[in-house]
Amino acid sequence: MRTRMTLALAFAVSAGMATAAEIPPTGVSYEDGAVAASLSGTPGNVDEGRKIVGSKKLGNCVACHAVSDLADVPFHGEIGPPLDGAADRWSEAELRGIVANAKMMFDGTMMPSFYKTEGFIRPGKAYTGKAADDTFGPLLSAQQIEDVVAYLSTLKE
Repeated sequence: MRTRMTLALAFAVSAGMATAAEIPPTGVSYEDGAVAASLSGTPGNVDEGRKIVGSKKLGNCVACHAVSDLADVPFHGEIGPPLDGAADRWSEAELRGIVANAKMMFDGTMMPSFYKTEGFIRPGKAYTGKAADDTFGPLLSAQQIEDVVAYLSTLKE
């Protein structure tokens, strides 16, 4: 019985530590647009990041950027720079900052802020025709940002 309680306590403490490591959108520290610290405290998953970049329902990065690795996804955009070679152009911290809130690095950019919850007007609550309320979260979670950064870090010339 004591062993089970010890294991349960250890699990609860470790789960609490994993959650405590996540940085909320309002707590992100930008230095010249870059974000040095992981937002989730967990390494990103390259395969999940690839899915997010190519997904029309998640990141939808291909709406504005061309990515040779995602040639199977139709209709790549040309508004933003190609993502091929992104890892050669930007560090991991810069990529994290760009994905979280590109406006911190590139003043006037059209790129959405994927990890931001304040300082802008949102159009409404999830296509319901109702006004936005306080339940809006960021467009991508902290872990999804880390996954995208992990994927972008593989894109070299």
